[in-house]
Amino acid sequence: MPFGRRTRCAGLVLLAACSLAHAQTPERGDAVGALAPVIVTGESAWQQSWRSPGSVEVVDGEELRAGRLQINLSESLGRVPGLVVRNRQNYAQDLQISVRGYGARAPFGVRGVRLYVDGIPASAPDGQGQAANFPLGSAERIEVIRGPFSALYGASAGGAIALYTQDGQQPAEWRTGVATGANGLWRLSTQLSGRTGGEAQPGWGYTLDVGQFATGGERAQSAASRASGNLKLTRAHEGGRSVLVFNRQTSAAQDPLGLTRAEFDANPGQTTAAATQFDTRKTVSQTQLGLAWEQALGQGHRIELMGYGGQRGVRQFQAIPTGAQIPPGSAGGVIDLARNYWGWNARWRLDRSYDDGQRLTVSAGLALDRQSEQRRGYENFVGPTLGVQGNLRRDETNRASTLDPYVQAEWRTEATTLMAGLRHSSVRLTSADRYIAPGNPDDSGNVRFDGFSPVLGMRREITPQLQAFASLGRGLETPTLNEVAYRASGLTGLNPALNASRSLSAEWGLRGRQAWGTWSATLYETRTRDEIVVLSNSGGRSTFQNAGRTRRHGLELAALLEWGSFTITPAYTWMDARYRDGFLTCAATPCVTPTVPVAAGNRMPGLARQQAFLQVAWQPGWAGSVFTMEATHTGRMAVNDRNTDFAAASTLFNLGVRFEQNRGDWTWRQFLRIDNITDRVHAGSVIVNEGNGRFFEPGARRSVFVGVELVRRFP
Repeated sequence: MPFGRRTRCAGLVLLAACSLAHAQTPERGDAVGALAPVIVTGESAWQQSWRSPGSVEVVDGEELRAGRLQINLSESLGRVPGLVVRNRQNYAQDLQISVRGYGARAPFGVRGVRLYVDGIPASAPDGQGQAANFPLGSAERIEVIRGPFSALYGASAGGAIALYTQDGQQPAEWRTGVATGANGLWRLSTQLSGRTGGEAQPGWGYTLDVGQFATGGERAQSAASRASGNLKLTRAHEGGRSVLVFNRQTSAAQDPLGLTRAEFDANPGQTTAAATQFDTRKTVSQTQLGLAWEQALGQGHRIELMGYGGQRGVRQFQAIPTGAQIPPGSAGGVIDLARNYWGWNARWRLDRSYDDGQRLTVSAGLALDRQSEQRRGYENFVGPTLGVQGNLRRDETNRASTLDPYVQAEWRTEATTLMAGLRHSSVRLTSADRYIAPGNPDDSGNVRFDGFSPVLGMRREITPQLQAFASLGRGLETPTLNEVAYRASGLTGLNPALNASRSLSAEWGLRGRQAWGTWSATLYETRTRDEIVVLSNSGGRSTFQNAGRTRRHGLELAALLEWGSFTITPAYTWMDARYRDGFLTCAATPCVTPTVPVAAGNRMPGLARQQAFLQVAWQPGWAGSVFTMEATHTGRMAVNDRNTDFAAASTLFNLGVRFEQNRGDWTWRQFLRIDNITDRVHAGSVIVNEGNGRFFEPGARRSVFVGVELVRRFP
């Protein structure tokens, strides 16, 4: 970005701050909490969404849980346009999450989308994230941020998903539930929330959420189990509050791998032979602690501090060829990872209101994140025995660090909101290689990425029931440690030629609220240069390159409609995502020089042009019952950059019913649901540019689930 544009954006924020001398201190609204990554105002999340100059969707915690398994985000976020959460039916690789096309290239985990739980990053400093530790059982809400304003969450933020758990309140409540169903799946969870002390002297609020689930899997070699616990403590003090969050999770999952086109067409319920031969599997353990503190200083000034730290261990067995088939530079088929990470965020905030009802909020801060991991790789065989740990093939220490100063200002009246923000991201990735052997030279090195992310937005009330909004911003997506780790085969060191991708995004929209419901319509366009794509993927080593310019543009529609005893929730996304420049890629390895052309105008893989969701809920008024019907449509998706194959479009239907009975301090709930009631064969997700042609991950067939929940309140 030219320097002049940067200074103009920063100047707008500072100009807003100059008017503070004429302001008055407002009364404190609902507590936001120092763990919130981006502060907008002190009002509720739902009010923020209505008044925001950008695209923010809020999904209530009860909606996340009602009549659902409470295991995956994919169960309940279909109502959010522009967001895609695909269940791979493979718990070794986590969900596939993308926002307006960002994140679709990830072969495992989440990339390009920032994840937060109570303000603590669930994304590592290098941009890799996991959604498995989202505590749905105690969620108060989930906020989904799309479009230009997601850049304020830092590098690699094509979007952001933030879950906030409930604060403990009086009366105390205990809730326990169990669910079971297809493929031997079961889930048992318990939540306890409340607050110590009385009304005169309130003490600590507490929310405890523990749970466990297991499944035999949709296919052979896809069994999984997970145990998790989440504790949140909150305490208000004069002029502020403190928050402590502790999370622990362990999981073990087999990996059925994807299927080739021939395998998928012949029998989508099968598992490729390599998965069972090598007993592909993954175990994960993670522990995390976060602490936040905020304090009013008077005259509308506040200080907000947050710190966190954690450990993550991963052990994974992959299906990598053995013997003479292993390239000299292969990292082997067993990954052994031990990661430590920590960070902090310090922010000053000023909130002032004026006699004529105008309000100004300014915040500025500094965020730092650090990650250090010991990564080892081993052969996945000993002699003729496959799927066991063999000789060492990789031994290195990788580090990632970010340092981001930021400033944000909002000027608001009842009819207008003006918002400006500026964040500078500095990302440094280093690798110290200790495994040096013939054919596997020293891969040590370091790379650094820097960039400004300015954002401007405006909301204008046309009538009390209709608003227009628009925003414009620049962002950048930095490669992860895995993506920058290697050059093409035969070359040594980290890949200094791989650049961060940089984007310019704009959106325009309308939102309305009437007696019969709410609705929104948004048009957007994102232009990116230096898009990060796969160059080659073979032998356990993936290399990446920049593909030039891309364009994503689309339309998002959403509504929540009330009609008598019926509630109708439709959402629709149309997106066209294409490469604007042609480039060369690799079709085989070793591949020092790419020679296979990818044509300009090709569709970006892993992205459907159309995505639609419809839920109809009917409350007949007896036995606390709610009947639901859901329909989900996914358009066809290219599986690779060359567009040589596509996953077919599919439409799925789900039916559900839930009941609720209240007896004094007790509540009893039950649910029954049938997913994919027509038993449609479909690809639930695709593995983009998979080097062995195993692109297709089959979706679940017809599945029946039941569950019960018991709630006790303690007045």
